[in-house]
Amino acid sequence: MLKLGWFSTGRGPGSRDLLRTVMEKKASGVLDVNIEFVFCNWDNKEEPNPKKEQRDMFFEMVRGYRIPLVTLSWKTFRPDIWSSDPTAWRNEYGKEMREQLSKYDLDIGVLAGYMLWVDDETCVTYDLINLHPALPDGPKGTWQEVIWQLIRDDAKEQGIMIHLCTKEWDRGSALTYCGFSIRGPGYDDLWKSMYEKLRTRTLDQIKAEEGEKEPLFATIRKNGAKRELPLIVSTIKQFADGNLKMKEQRAYHNGKLLNGPFDLSRDVNGSVDGE
Repeated sequence: MLKLGWFSTGRGPGSRDLLRTVMEKKASGVLDVNIEFVFCNWDNKEEPNPKKEQRDMFFEMVRGYRIPLVTLSWKTFRPDIWSSDPTAWRNEYGKEMREQLSKYDLDIGVLAGYMLWVDDETCVTYDLINLHPALPDGPKGTWQEVIWQLIRDDAKEQGIMIHLCTKEWDRGSALTYCGFSIRGPGYDDLWKSMYEKLRTRTLDQIKAEEGEKEPLFATIRKNGAKRELPLIVSTIKQFADGNLKMKEQRAYHNGKLLNGPFDLSRDVNGSVDGE
């Protein structure tokens, strides 16, 4: 059985959906896993706390599944060095977090909506995986930055990937990915409309005026977002079934060193197309 550590800030429905999906797949026998703990960087006693209600719902779900919940408030931890030395603060926070988690055994740590930058030592201590909303050779940054860059580049394809967390933020080796076309039916008319807009406005102006509601942007985001859960589940299943293994921060597929990311497009796109 694959032992998972689950790291989440628990700030919205997406965090609950991720946890619920994995637990449902476990209950149905699809995933041979156990979540050893859920770690959250809030204890939900902080003020101000605009996501308190959402996080209460997340904590209630964790307890309902009888998963140990470990919290360490980033807002109240070492305020003496928070503003003066962020790197030292992050290192101290990571040290305290690892101490609290030391009694748990895990094979893989999953960053499932975890919004705090993980310190270097924690990345070395644990094999942590995270989702990035782009293809392995695609743009870096937030999902918003990624999509605007795809439009700027007149891209033909979008994707999402699971990568290993390393000292270089968002630069760890890609482990798995899913790609999908952003051309053809459902897209061509949106691209045509975008080209018309670009005759009289810059992309930055369109971005400022329409933002995430711009139709091409919104469609790319929608079709990427609905693949995130299936990719996470498919990736965890690869580890749980023994097809993927981690050793000394390196990934192996069926016993051979993984020299490039494992393509799960067929599985993920098939599950989405079958909705």
